[in-house]
Order: sequence, then C-alpha cells, then structure tokens
Amino acid sequence: MMKSKADEEDYWNSSKFKAFTFDDEDDEFSRLKESKQAVNSIRRLVEEDEDEDDVEKVSWSGEPVGSISWSVNETAASNQRTDREPAFPKITTDTATISKSHSGYSLSSLFKGKTKGGNFPTFTDSLSDSSVRLYAPELRKPKSEYKDYVSDWSPEETVQRMQQGKVVSLEKFRSLQDKLLLLDYAVCAHDGNVITAVLIYLKRTLSKEVLFRELESRQTALRHFISYLTETRAQRLLLELLRALDRTEDVALLQYKEHLSIIDENKRRDFLKSCLSLPFSPEDTAHIQDHYTLLERQIIIEATDRQAERGGKVEIFQKFPRRASILNMPLITTLYYCCFYHYSDAEGTYSSPLNVRQTFKISEKQYFVTALAARAKLKAWSDVDALFTSRNWLGFTRKKSPLGFQRVVDILQKNSAPTQVLQDYVALVDDAELRITLAQKHKCHDIVINTYRDLKDRQQLLGYRGKVERGSAEERKIEELLNNQQIRWKN
Repeated sequence: MMKSKADEEDYWNSSKFKAFTFDDEDDEFSRLKESKQAVNSIRRLVEEDEDEDDVEKVSWSGEPVGSISWSVNETAASNQRTDREPAFPKITTDTATISKSHSGYSLSSLFKGKTKGGNFPTFTDSLSDSSVRLYAPELRKPKSEYKDYVSDWSPEETVQRMQQGKVVSLEKFRSLQDKLLLLDYAVCAHDGNVITAVLIYLKRTLSKEVLFRELESRQTALRHFISYLTETRAQRLLLELLRALDRTEDVALLQYKEHLSIIDENKRRDFLKSCLSLPFSPEDTAHIQDHYTLLERQIIIEATDRQAERGGKVEIFQKFPRRASILNMPLITTLYYCCFYHYSDAEGTYSSPLNVRQTFKISEKQYFVTALAARAKLKAWSDVDALFTSRNWLGFTRKKSPLGFQRVVDILQKNSAPTQVLQDYVALVDDAELRITLAQKHKCHDIVINTYRDLKDRQQLLGYRGKVERGSAEERKIEELLNNQQIRWKN
C-alpha cells in the first residue's frame, strides 16, 4: 500500500525510533550493528516487511563486516552451515558508491519493525530471542592466539615452557600436590628464574605454615626463597621463616643488621647494646661487643675533638683540620685517627692509640703499619725512627720491624720522605740485589756504592761511575775505592 508523503513524515515524527543517519554514531543501532544480537534482530524485522517496494532501497555490497546487507545475507546463509567457523565476505573496492537498486530490503522496514500482529517489537525483545541468536556468526580469535593459555599443560611441560620464555598460567595448579610438583620440576631444571617465579606463586597461594614446612625439605628452593625475600627486603616474612626453621643465629644476625638504618649515633649505640642479648654464636657475640665498645668510644672522642677544634687552641687541629667525623668509622680508621691526632695521649685515655690497640687486641704488625702511615703523613720522622728502635738486654739499640723493610721504604716514599730518611731504611734490606734495586730507584748512591764494594764487584762499580754526576762526592768516592790496593776485587 502506498503511503503519502504526509503519512511518512507523520510516522517519523511520531515513532519512538529515530531516523537513520550515516553520520550519527551515537544512536542505539549504530552501537549494536556489529554485535551478533543486533544482526539477528535485524533479520527478524526484515522478513516481515519485504513487500514494501515503494520505499527507497539502499544497498552497499562490498562493505566490511558489520554492514547491514552483509549481516542479513550472512545470517540467512549461516542457517545452512554445519561448520561453526564464520565465513567472511570477500571485500571488493570497485563498489565504493551507494547503490539504490541492488538491495532487496528496505531501511524503513528495518526501523519500522512491523510484525504480523501489527505491534512494534522493542530491541530488548529482539535481543532476548535465543532461537534467533543461534544464527549469528561467531567471531573469535584463531586458536593459535590463545593455545598457550588454555592448554592443559602438565607441571613438567609448564616448567619447560617457562624455560623457553613462553607465557604460561600457573593459576590452574590449585592442588598442593600439583604446586609441589611444579616446584620440584623447577628445581630439577636448575633455572633460578623459573624457581623464583614458582616460589612467588606459592607464596601467594599457600599459607605460610604450609610453605615453610615444604621448603624445609627442599634446601635449594629454600635458599632461593631466602635470597628473594632478602632482595625484596621482606624482613618480617624472612624473620618468620627463619624462626620456623629454628635458625636462631640467622634471626639474630638479621635483627642486628637493622642498626644500619639507625641514623642517630646514640640510638644506634643503645640498639647495639640490646643486640648483646640475642642468641649469637660466641664469635659473633665478640664482634657485637667490639662494635658497641668502638661506637661508644667514638662518640666520646668525637665530642671532645669537635669542642677542641672549635676552640682553636689545639695546634694540630689548626694545621690539619678534620675532614670527616670519626663516628661509625671502621676500627683501623679509628686507630689511624688516634695515631694522627692523639699519638702522645696517655695510655689511660680513650683516644690513646696504645689504649685502642690493647682494648681491641690489634696485632703488632697491624698497629705498626697504621702508626707508621699516620706519623709519616705528618712528616714526624723522629716518631717514625722511634717505632723501629728496640733495645736488647745488654742495652744496645737496633732497628727492628715486624714487616719487611722493603714495605717500610714504600710507605715512606709514598709520604714524600727525604732521601736521607729513605737511605737509612733501604740500607736495612737484607737481600743485596733488592737493596741495590731500591737504592737506584730512590737515588741512594752511597748504598749502591757500598754494596758493590762489599760484593767486591769492580765491573759493576765501574759501570755505576758513569751514572753519577761528574765531579760529585759519589764519583770521588768511587775513584777512591777503585784505587784502593787493599781491596781484593773478584773481577
């Protein structure tokens, strides 16, 4: 039946459906046109009103998936297919313009939605019809895209895939047996990254009691777990684990490490004092005791020296201002500081180097090296000489050193000792060849000449004459030795 133009305008103005526009992307039909529910509702509406030829017909064959003509044709064809995979239309580019003569369906009939009973079905009714929705094509991803996620891999296969860098899901391993198998296979694979990944999953999905109990019998996994907790600074969980394993010394050491985060030196000292009651081994207990005693001593020395430095009355602090605080410095650094600023302090004071040596049982060699470096830095050569001087029971003095004189010469040379000081200690090197080498390096000519004389090596002495300055005292000394008839040269 033909409708007049006035009737059509009256319909569109009175209808609860909005007019279709190509540019309106917000209307309900445009939002649902690519869904399979909208496709089926369109098919139902179309079949009821195919006889209205007086309405303008529009078709755009060749459009991609989602166009109305493709959806209707695909819906009708899908009723005859047995294969569930959707068939996509072949897209062509030669029909880019809109044609009015190839469509057998009316846009106005689609949106009128007339039924045989004359009622207008709502979109909700159309979408809820399950018998119609069965005809919609199923659009899904290729199997290759989600195969790795849904396949039923065994624990062993899962570990192998993790080693290959493939993405897997551990969530499907829900039973305790499967989780432990997963961990055991990871350990057997000797791959630390896989072990850690599995442990993180077990930490999240198992209670602490169960996890700790199972790790106790798996020492490799336990070590990885402790390392993981240490690196992530999960201190609380790590303490609980160590306590559950009855590793009291490890618990004590972990608590002791907390002093590193304490900035205030007095609070740190008090914390170290409280650590003395923790169940350490005897060796570690001695270490904690020394640490506490050293910090306590450093606090006293620091307060005294800071006040003396500000007062400006102590000469050494004026000549050599302190570069840093002594607080929290190592033991040997503290000894060096005391040898530098407090070398002559009475032995009963905290700042005395001898008191530090006795309190902390520093070896003779370590004390000697530290004191030598400190006094050489100050160019206090008399103190350096006193370090080597010793008396025997007859009252004779001689130079003695707990370390080789070659090392002594190196320390003195690094602190810019004068040649006369170096010469005294180069002469004390026992090995003749080494003594000559050191004497030539530091230009101690007298030692070289005397050594060749003692070796009765005339040829070496003649050769060395060409290395000294002409007309110098060293050249004259060599000439006297070469002309001495009482020396029996070996060459």
